[in-house]
Amino acid sequence: MSIAPETAARIERLVTNIGSVFQGKPRITRLATTCLLAGGHLLLEDVPGVGKTLLGRAMAASLGLKFSRIQFTSDLLPADIIGVNIFDRGTSDFIFKPGPIFANIVLADEINRTAPRTQSSLLEAMAERRVSIDDVTHTLEPPFLVIATQNPLESHGTYPLPESQLDRFLMRLSVGYPPREVESELLRTRSAADPVDALDAVLTGDEVLALQAVVDDVRFDASLVDYVMDIVEQTRSTARLAVGVSTRGALALQRACRAWALTDGRNYVTPDDVKALVAPVLAHRISLGSGETVVGTSRDASESLLHELVSRVEVPV
Repeated sequence: MSIAPETAARIERLVTNIGSVFQGKPRITRLATTCLLAGGHLLLEDVPGVGKTLLGRAMAASLGLKFSRIQFTSDLLPADIIGVNIFDRGTSDFIFKPGPIFANIVLADEINRTAPRTQSSLLEAMAERRVSIDDVTHTLEPPFLVIATQNPLESHGTYPLPESQLDRFLMRLSVGYPPREVESELLRTRSAADPVDALDAVLTGDEVLALQAVVDDVRFDASLVDYVMDIVEQTRSTARLAVGVSTRGALALQRACRAWALTDGRNYVTPDDVKALVAPVLAHRISLGSGETVVGTSRDASESLLHELVSRVEVPV
């Protein structure tokens, strides 16, 4: 069964608008949109210069919501992210000055270049949509999305994200290089002007919240629950993994599959949806065993092993 025409039209407008500047990567664009609709956060992991920041900025411009960018550095402090209380001599009281986390779309650029203490300051905001300063809780305005970027191949001056922080990202994606024909076209036509500046907002905040509510109504059959659990139990029982998928990871996969189906114009999830999202949603939630041989990056090894485990699970009909 198809979704309502107006719902499909809103999603198509968003995907098309982002793709007009983030060219040659329709799957990545759709996965990023899925992450937004599922109410999750996105980690973009790849080498510099392939469009990670461009994707985040294009999404923010397409939504027309409050946007902030945080450049993570080794000397960044938690207060630089969440804000600080400042004493006002006129009122003889402390006034809260919110940090850049108080936005709808937050681009955390090179998140692995700051110390774990500062990285962890994002934890409550990402998980609870709120921050606490001096025993006072401040709620973040919905919709709220963190898009973080990092380079997995450079280790000098970086701090690997702790597992508790990685688990707060719904998806981890590798952008990759664009197809040759797309890259050639960019070389011929791209001017010095920033293409994101020319983007118009195609959705409002209320429309985003409405789409997120529709995700809850996408059908997830009982047979698919068993299918997901079979996959999860495979990761927990194999000796090739030190840590398998948690209950939070299983719930994240279910939520992501519902949003993915919605971007395809359906109000029901299929086994192919589950297989398509296993790597983006689960690969960063597992830990390889000490005896596991890593070819390429650890991300590549985790994704390859997950696909191997999924191939052993019987697909529901």
